Amino acid sequence: MRRALLAITGLAASTTALVVFKAAPGTGQPAQEAPTAAEGPAPAAGPEEATPRASTSPKPTRSAPRASRSASSGAPKTPAASRTGPAAAQPTANTVVGPVVSNEFGDVQVRITVVGDQIVNAAALQLPRRTAQSDQRSDQVDSRYSGAVGMVVERQGADLDTVSGATATSDSYRRSLQAAIDQTR
Repeated sequence: MRRALLAITGLAASTTALVVFKAAPGTGQPAQEAPTAAEGPAPAAGPEEATPRASTSPKPTRSAPRASRSASSGAPKTPAASRTGPAAAQPTANTVVGPVVSNEFGDVQVRITVVGDQIVNAAALQLPRRTAQSDQRSDQVDSRYSGAVGMVVERQGADLDTVSGATATSDSYRRSLQAAIDQTR
């Protein structure tokens, strides 16, 4: 009985969350703006949006009091509208792919995503995978350099520490990365 109740509540909460979060901010459609205002501060907090979807029964219980407070004050609608204005004016992401750089173990190719003049993400499109050892070393290089929190984003350039045991792959990664960075300038 409890499982059925949780399943129904979870379905209702996830459907509500889908309707609320699927609406793009600033679309101007009254049917979509009303649920966004009822959710209160949840639409402004981007990373926290995944949490309400995973939650099942606590979400409907908590959103009802917020809805009454938000609806009575009417204040959250104005900041939400002002937040969408600057977001639309932000520079767009530019994706740049570096050249394929070969070494004795295989090919390396890097892709970076740049917003404005900041590198926000790096990814290895090709890494040596011929043997188990080269596969392992490529994974070490990829995990250290790539991603939104990798060394490339941290240092904002190709001045990276060499991964021990993967010197050739590290050097090839840096060369492809530098070429991609040069294309953005």
